[in-house]
Amino acid sequence: MSFYIRNQTILKKSLLIISFVASQFVFSQTTRKYSNEFLSIGADARSFAMGNAVVANIGNANAAYWNPAGLTEVNYDWEASAMHAEYFQSIAKFDYAAVAIPLSESNATIAFSLMRFGVDDILNTTELIDNQGNINYDKISKFSSADYALTMSYAGNVFGNKDIQFGANAKVVYRHIGKFAQGFGFGIDLGLQYRTDNKMYFGVMARDITTTFNAWSINKEKVKEISVDEPSNEGEPTILNDLPGENIELTMPKLQFGVGKRFDFAERWSLLGEVDMNVEFQQTNAAISGKGFSISPAIGVELGYDEMVFVRGGLNNLQKIEQFDGKQKTQLQPNVGVGFKYKGIAIDYALTNFGNSGLGLYSNIFSVRFEMDKWR
Repeated sequence: MSFYIRNQTILKKSLLIISFVASQFVFSQTTRKYSNEFLSIGADARSFAMGNAVVANIGNANAAYWNPAGLTEVNYDWEASAMHAEYFQSIAKFDYAAVAIPLSESNATIAFSLMRFGVDDILNTTELIDNQGNINYDKISKFSSADYALTMSYAGNVFGNKDIQFGANAKVVYRHIGKFAQGFGFGIDLGLQYRTDNKMYFGVMARDITTTFNAWSINKEKVKEISVDEPSNEGEPTILNDLPGENIELTMPKLQFGVGKRFDFAERWSLLGEVDMNVEFQQTNAAISGKGFSISPAIGVELGYDEMVFVRGGLNNLQKIEQFDGKQKTQLQPNVGVGFKYKGIAIDYALTNFGNSGLGLYSNIFSVRFEMDKWR
């Protein structure tokens, strides 16, 4: 009997986990604060180390994510970059890859990037115990919940002025939760950069200017398999994981403004600094927040030697967190990292809370970038 009760407890806990996963597709035809949040994680260990304050100075293949206008700096030969990172003690995995290709005839650059954020091998134990209380471990199956985004980018100069660049992203989003639901979406980003002769950098990135959406389709039969009847206080059954009535999910636009400056000194040394302002059109826990908007500052610095060795630091994710006693505490996220570049191969490392979850769980992030023009 104790074995049966123990496994019934395991079953209920497993159902709660699946309920949490299934709750990800309780949608409505309104904007959501954390819609397509995987697109806000970021990419590239260098940028993470600088507190994500790179929208003005980014100028390589990773600009496809941070500001497509920076792709114009890839103007001699193609570049490629890749990154792998993990959440929650390797439960969730995040991968990013990008390639930028200059178009020599038009002085423009195109790029393609792909990202995936997923949790794999989730145990489905809803059929572990039948109605007679019999346990059959062969009934345990696995499924994955994953989000994908394919981005196609284009960048060029404004009116032929080499100091002013613009760029645009077209994003195709695919998300699935096992066999329970899948969604497709589309969105557009726009970016601008301005660089002066004295190495001042200005940039702006407008994400999801079309209010990126996801249209979901739900496998009703599969959802019914994880629905659970629970008695309410009135004795009437309550169905958990009930099907949502609507299936369109919208993502609100975001703006990021940046200004940076590079200093060269002592022949081989350089110092790059940038300050960014991240604007969302909804109220959050950001340092500056009101009804319908929030502003979060970020700052990043990079000390370089001979364009080969780099030391980086950054501060971002300034938030007001409410404590259990009702008081608010201001929280700031520090980030550090190093980089090494030789003959067109750049390897970067960052120690950062790359998910901006504010839980103090820091990760070791590595990324690599390859510049083909250094090999020809």
